[in-house]
Amino acid sequence: MTQHLQQQKPAPTSLPLNDIIQGNCIEVLQTLPACSVNLIFADPPYNLQLRNELLRPNQTIVDGVDDDWDHFSDMANYDAFTRAWLHECRRVLKDDGTIWVIGSYHNIFRVGAILMDLGYWMLNDVIWHKTNPMPNFRGTRFQNATETLIWAKKAAEQKRYTFNYHAMKHLNDDKQMQSVWHIPLCTGPERIKVNGRKAHSTQKPEALLYRVLLASSNPGDIVLDPFFGSGTTGAVATKLRRQYIGIEQECDYVELARSRIAAIPPTLFDDAAIITPSKRSAPRVQFGQLIEARYIQIGQPVYSKKRDIVATIKADSHLCWGDQVGSIHKIAALAQGKTAYNGWEYWYYEDDTGQLISIDALREQYRACHITEDCDG
Repeated sequence: MTQHLQQQKPAPTSLPLNDIIQGNCIEVLQTLPACSVNLIFADPPYNLQLRNELLRPNQTIVDGVDDDWDHFSDMANYDAFTRAWLHECRRVLKDDGTIWVIGSYHNIFRVGAILMDLGYWMLNDVIWHKTNPMPNFRGTRFQNATETLIWAKKAAEQKRYTFNYHAMKHLNDDKQMQSVWHIPLCTGPERIKVNGRKAHSTQKPEALLYRVLLASSNPGDIVLDPFFGSGTTGAVATKLRRQYIGIEQECDYVELARSRIAAIPPTLFDDAAIITPSKRSAPRVQFGQLIEARYIQIGQPVYSKKRDIVATIKADSHLCWGDQVGSIHKIAALAQGKTAYNGWEYWYYEDDTGQLISIDALREQYRACHITEDCDG
């Protein structure tokens, strides 16, 4: 542990991959090389500022967050701490990397302002709706059922970053994933306990980290968590074949996390099971190429999914719909009264059995045969 703290600029090959470094997160971050990690997930102290014990109606004490690591002398001290660790995170983040920070109403607005001051660029705020939140026992305010995650890239001018859009869409029943996530608190068998008590007061559910890592990293990527806690980030990273670096100050949490991750059985699937290819990175195919290769014919009708819109294919790859002529995208948009729409997702053709098949599926067949050369003949 001490050795990591003494090294000022270790070579990238000496990154402590798939390990947990015990120590102060700022000091440990300073030992990591610049531009060395793909993704950061941070669950920092919330600075809850609790002043009194919280009691249930039956006068039993609520097991809340009263750990020493969540105590700061004042807001200025908390802001200085936040600025320091976020500064180091930005330094170690690769130029195409992103960061996620989660917090409650106690701290997330301060964190967000500091992120922007340091030069990060916001991509999304994601609301975690806890479907089983703790009641407000005093009845003096609304039940607190949400936390906020900020997703940001390293800089405004950064053009490239990982977002597995189609994986998120598939995860959401083939609808665009929205920025409100309905996920229950960590309870039941997933909640780690020691002697009948919660081992960590703010253990996050694996479902939350699953979504974060699946959305914004790829197999083999390095995921850094500077507040490793009970090891949820490392556990999910291991299951999704990402590499992780954990930093944790509390020795009990370090041992807990190591035991948790060591107990994960080896995965028996290959990387194809956890990769959803992005259509943006696939070789470009034009609708006209399908006509030229006779995958689809001049004069053939194409349909909307409900068959209520029918258009005809022209030789120049445009579609005719009534007196309207235009690209597959333009006519799809006009048919729905929209300014723009992806025609690949809107139009279908009829196969020999009368079944409607998406022209996007036809495009994938063309790619397989004519670009990746995976078909015979």
